[in-house]
Amino acid sequence: MLSATLSSDSFKAEISASLNILNSGGTILYPTDTIWGIGCDATLPDAVSKIYQIKKRMGRKTLIVLLDSPNKLPLYVDNIPLITWDLLKNITSPLTIIYPKGRNLAPVLLGEDGSVAIRIANHEFCRELIKEFGRPLVSTSANLSGNANPRSFHDINPEILKHVDYTVGLYHDALTSVRPSQIIKLYENGEFNVIRP
Repeated sequence: MLSATLSSDSFKAEISASLNILNSGGTILYPTDTIWGIGCDATLPDAVSKIYQIKKRMGRKTLIVLLDSPNKLPLYVDNIPLITWDLLKNITSPLTIIYPKGRNLAPVLLGEDGSVAIRIANHEFCRELIKEFGRPLVSTSANLSGNANPRSFHDINPEILKHVDYTVGLYHDALTSVRPSQIIKLYENGEFNVIRP
């Protein structure tokens, strides 16, 4: 359901503008179910590289991938452990799951062991955008590498705002929890580790 403070027209206009950028391989600054994120088409290596440049992130620290529905997981994960469905059914807060083996994504999004971190988005704009786009989005905190996560849109570093290709014009006055999602790593044998509680 659309928030009472948003008009249907502005919501649709922002979805459309974001899709234009994503379809051209660009980057967007957008609200998620945790904090404001920098995103792009998670299947395009060049687009993902732009995000590393914007964040001034060195090395090979992987980024999170967002989907709009658990039903899309088989497209991007090989051999989904059965425990996944119980975890997703019972979560009450944002949960990122690291799956043993990803596929059909930009290679840089996969860990050295082939794993991939995926979260099912639970934010009205974010979820609708991914659904309309038809492909997963990268999501990484809208901060320069090593800096604190922004609590609201107004806390985002001007360097980020200057270098993304498009900034979503909604939710600018909404405060978020600066707490990122919980992270659980799954293994093919069904075992798991809590990486971030």
